[in-house]
Amino acid sequence: MAQKLQAILLIPVLVALVLGSVRVKRSVDTWQTAKDAVRVAELVQAANTYASDAINERDVSVIPLVKGERDSDIIAEARQITDQDAKKFDEAVARMPRTASLERRVELVRAGEKRLASVRADAFTAKLTGVQTEESYHAVQHPLMEVSNELGFGITSQATLGRTLYAISLTQAAESLIRAIGTHLLVEDRSKLALGELQAQIASFSSYIYLEQIALQEFAGFAGTDDVARLRKALADAQATGRQQIAEARTRAEVAGRTFVPPPSLDEMATAIASGATATRLAERGITPETFFAASTLSFDAYRSVEVYLTGTALAEAHDIADDARNDALVNAALVLASILVAFLLATWVARTMSTSMHRLSASAHAIAAERLPARLTQLTRAVPGRVYPDVEPIPITSTDEIGEVARAFDHVHREAVRLAAEQAQLRANINTILGNLARRSQPLIERQLSMISDLERREADPDQLENLFQLDHLATRVRRNGENLLVLSGEAPAQQWDQPMTLVDIVRAAVSEVEQYERIQLSGIPEAQIDGRAINDLVHLLAELLENAAAFSSPHVPVHITAARLPDGRTILEIHDQGIGLPHEELADINRILADPPTVDAAISQRMGLFVVGRLADRHGIRVQLRPSEEKQGTTALVMLPETITHRVPDEEPDADTMALVAFVDSPFIKDAPHTDKTWGNDPS
Repeated sequence: MAQKLQAILLIPVLVALVLGSVRVKRSVDTWQTAKDAVRVAELVQAANTYASDAINERDVSVIPLVKGERDSDIIAEARQITDQDAKKFDEAVARMPRTASLERRVELVRAGEKRLASVRADAFTAKLTGVQTEESYHAVQHPLMEVSNELGFGITSQATLGRTLYAISLTQAAESLIRAIGTHLLVEDRSKLALGELQAQIASFSSYIYLEQIALQEFAGFAGTDDVARLRKALADAQATGRQQIAEARTRAEVAGRTFVPPPSLDEMATAIASGATATRLAERGITPETFFAASTLSFDAYRSVEVYLTGTALAEAHDIADDARNDALVNAALVLASILVAFLLATWVARTMSTSMHRLSASAHAIAAERLPARLTQLTRAVPGRVYPDVEPIPITSTDEIGEVARAFDHVHREAVRLAAEQAQLRANINTILGNLARRSQPLIERQLSMISDLERREADPDQLENLFQLDHLATRVRRNGENLLVLSGEAPAQQWDQPMTLVDIVRAAVSEVEQYERIQLSGIPEAQIDGRAINDLVHLLAELLENAAAFSSPHVPVHITAARLPDGRTILEIHDQGIGLPHEELADINRILADPPTVDAAISQRMGLFVVGRLADRHGIRVQLRPSEEKQGTTALVMLPETITHRVPDEEPDADTMALVAFVDSPFIKDAPHTDKTWGNDPS
């Protein structure tokens, strides 16, 4: 019971464990996803730095490469920075989550990186013209820039942050191409250009000016107010720095005694270069490779500062989210474990408390059912009718919880059972009294009837009439026996008993004389045993019921045999064998249970009154009765074992060999509990 209670009480604990585990798992999954977001943010940051330095490498390399200075320190330094960024990007790729989209984007970056070495080698040569060189870096820069779209999970406005970062990177890339192509146009000897190459460069230059404006509009559409203001401030600071640089250049020119032409604004310089004017005419307006490169670099750096801020912000938010997710996972795990521990301890305490009460309740209930209630019922059946005492000893549980209520309910059931049993015992006693009174009232009438029939038999000379009188005599005898059955069922002993023993053969004959078909009964082997006087009437009654049953349930054309044998231990065994249709095992087992332990009188006695009476009579004198299938092809054998307490051996009587052989045979049906099961039969019923 304790295990079942613990199992029942552990169910909510297990449910809490499952739910808590789900919650902890969700927290851990969130933590893991946040950690992945951190790695993605690190990858985006490394990719943007890599992309910015790659296109910056291209831009700063324009003047040295066009002038033929391929071993310039400026080019070597720029390429070294780009290569370092590539290594950092590789480290970020090694840590990134292995998702399909990230893998695809990294593959695109790797494809562009494979072309970088050849682009560096062939830049601004016959193999790779100016515009081709400038746009070749796009194969590396553009896949790196698109990695920004992978920013996700938990970052504020994550749906727009990736697009915002992509827009500012696109603006920066467009500005970088403007710077590279514009510088190339100012440095290149246009007389050496192939036919149409100048127009291609100018067209590309103009298209990237337009692309920069489109990218700025896209940035304004996706970025927040703070980010737009930050970009405006960065551009304003760039313009202020440009003015300061112009002022410093003016001062240096005046000190050197040179004429200084202040350059126009970056937009004006870009418009002038896009017009196709020669480098000489542009220089007259202050537009030189140095001034244009410096002014474009300020815008490039402004865009890059916003890009760096956005990637840094994304990384910082990802770290904050990861830290919060880790703390939530740890707190949830601690709370779940603590809750489950408390719930388990509470469930164990409740189970132990309930188990103790349930054990006490169970032990008291078993004691009531097995000892106290049967003893009380036995006491009530023997008490004087009318004296009912329904008070019972309560179960020693004083708690007011559900178990205490069950104990009080069980006490109530106990009292009601005792009360009802007392009433039933009183009712049975009244019924037995009524049956006994009816039987006693009818017995004198039946005796008078039998006496009158006997007188008529003595005076009758006609054989036919005499036969009818004999039949009438047997019918009246059966009626008398039915009356005696009522007395037996009511628990009354015979009014008259013999005070002298009688031989067994005379008792058997007396029993045969009470059977209607007495002429079919054949006696054989009845020993010279004597029966105690106090058992004579009951034994005659018992044998008559068994003989009547054997004759009634067998063919009227076959005999019913009754034999007997004296056993060495003083007992006597009688066998009544008929050749009827027999009984199935289940019914035989049921009958033998009734014979061995006669139940309380109820409505069932109307169907098997003889068996009830035989069981009651046998119980009075310790006689054991059992039915078993016949060893012949058909029929049933009734075995009656008379104890030595009611039999007397004739002096000098010795059992013969056949009787000794019968001992082992007749003892087998009377082993302990044999009447209660059909396993005691040696043969199948026929």
